[in-house]
Amino acid sequence: LRAPCWAGAPGEYRFAVVGAGGVGKNALTIQLIQNCFVDEYDPTIEDCYPKQVVIDGETCLLDILDTAGWEECVAVHDQYIHIGEAFLCVFANNSTKSFNNIHQYMEHIKWIKDSDDVPMVLVGNNKCERQRTQ
Repeated sequence: LRAPCWAGAPGEYRFAVVGAGGVGKNALTIQLIQNCFVDEYDPTIEDCYPKQVVIDGETCLLDILDTAGWEECVAVHDQYIHIGEAFLCVFANNSTKSFNNIHQYMEHIKWIKDSDDVPMVLVGNNKCERQRTQ
């Protein structure tokens, strides 16, 4: 299912999923793309997923970039921000730190885009850790 993306062809819309490491960006993205829940944590460097959707009666391709944790690759994130058209800004509901930091990420996106009018969706992800028994 993975394909090169971020080419910016007509009818394609580029979304970046951003937030701190471990807030569930990858699980959220897989849920959106494949309609299944992944409960294992696999740190992401970068994954891109295409999703065909119909918007206003027109078939479009969403290119969804699942990014590494913000604190790990700020310079790389700036590149994604320049070419991204919309952003899913994810925090973990059980992490005050990730919630407090997401505002900084959103402000950084607006600063890089040089606009206060950037399409962003704030997503509180219900990140639950399972207890493991030995």
